Amino acid sequence: MTHKLYALALGNFSVGTGMFVTAGLVLPIAHDLAISPSAAGQLMTVFALAYAILSPILAALTARLSKKRLLLIGLGVLAAGNALTALVPTFALMLGTRVIAAAGAAMVTPVASAVATALSEPERRGRALSVVMGGLTVASAVGVPLGTWMGGAAGWRAAVWMVVVLAAIGFAAVALVVPEVHLPASTRIRDRFTPLADRAVLAVLLTQLLIFAAAFTAYTYIGSLFDLPLAAVLWAWGIGGVVGNAVGGRLTDAYGPRRMVFIGIAGATVLLGLIPVANLNLGVALVWAFTWGALGWLVGPSQQFRTVAAVPGNVPVGLGLLASSQYLGLFVAGIAGGVALDLYGRAGVTVLATALGAVTLLFTLATYRPVRVAESAVAA
Repeated sequence: MTHKLYALALGNFSVGTGMFVTAGLVLPIAHDLAISPSAAGQLMTVFALAYAILSPILAALTARLSKKRLLLIGLGVLAAGNALTALVPTFALMLGTRVIAAAGAAMVTPVASAVATALSEPERRGRALSVVMGGLTVASAVGVPLGTWMGGAAGWRAAVWMVVVLAAIGFAAVALVVPEVHLPASTRIRDRFTPLADRAVLAVLLTQLLIFAAAFTAYTYIGSLFDLPLAAVLWAWGIGGVVGNAVGGRLTDAYGPRRMVFIGIAGATVLLGLIPVANLNLGVALVWAFTWGALGWLVGPSQQFRTVAAVPGNVPVGLGLLASSQYLGLFVAGIAGGVALDLYGRAGVTVLATALGAVTLLFTLATYRPVRVAESAVAA
C-alpha cells in the first residue's frame, strides 16, 4: 500500500516542481527575455488559470479511462509541455507551453488523490492523502530550491529540463506499481459542476481559493520581497511544508479537520505580515519560512478530507473541483500580486497577502460547518 502511495506522490512531485519552480526563476527569466519581473510571474498565473479551466473539462473527456492510464497520459503531457517551455525562444510562445503543461498537471493531481482515497481505509484516509500531497510539499522543499539554484548556475532552461526528467521518473513509478483503478464518473461536463449547488461544498472550495490567493501572492513574487539568498529561503519553506503536510494528515485523522484549518490559516496570516521582519537577516528568514511553510501546508490534508466527506459518492469530481479552486487562487495571486508589485513595490505585495489571509480567516469562521457523512468518523 505504502509504495503505491509514494508512486502517486512522485507524480505530484513533478507537478509541484513544474508549477512552483517558476517562482524561483522569475528574475532570470525576466532578464533573459527582457521583460519585467511581474510579467515573468504571469507564467505561473497562466499555468494556474489553464489548470483551473481544463481540469473539469479533461476529467469529463477522460472519465472512461482507468485512473492509472490517465495518470500516465497526464505525466506524459506534463513532460512534453515543460520540454517545449525549455525550447521556445519568446515569452508569448512560452505562455502557450505553460497551458500544455497545465493540462498534464490537471490529469495528475486530483486523480492521484482519488486513487489514494480508493486504496485507503477511511480511518487512514488523512494520512494517505498527506502522503500523496507530500509530493507537492517535497517539490517545494527539494525541487524548487534545486531548480532555483540550477537556474542561477546553468540557466533557467536547465531548471525546466529538470522538470521533464522528474515527470519521466514519475511516469515510470506509476507504470510499475500503481494498480488499475476504475472509479464511477460521468462523462458530461455539466455534471462536474453539480457539487457547486451544495453550500457546504462551495464553502470548502472558496476557502481553498482564498488560502492559495493569500499564500501565493507572496510566494509568486518572493524573489522581489527578499534581499537574502532565495534558494535557502525557499528550501526552508519547503521543508516546513513537508513537516506541516505530514503532521497535518495525522492530526486530521486524530482530531478532525476543523482545528487544522483554523490553526493553519491564522498562523500563516500572521507570518505573512512579518515578511519585513523576516528579511532582516538569513537566520530569521529561515525560521520564518519554515514556520510559514509548515502552517500553510498543515491545511492541505484537512481540505481534501473535507471535500471527500462532502461528496463521498463522487470523490474524483470533488477533488477535481478542489484542485481547480486552488489554482484559481494562484491565478488571483499572480494577477493581484503583480499589480501590487508594479504599483507599490514589495510593501504592496506584503500588505495584500496579509489582507487576503485575514479575509480567508473571517470567511472560514463564517462558513465552516461540519460535513454531513464521512466527517462523523472524527471530531468536526
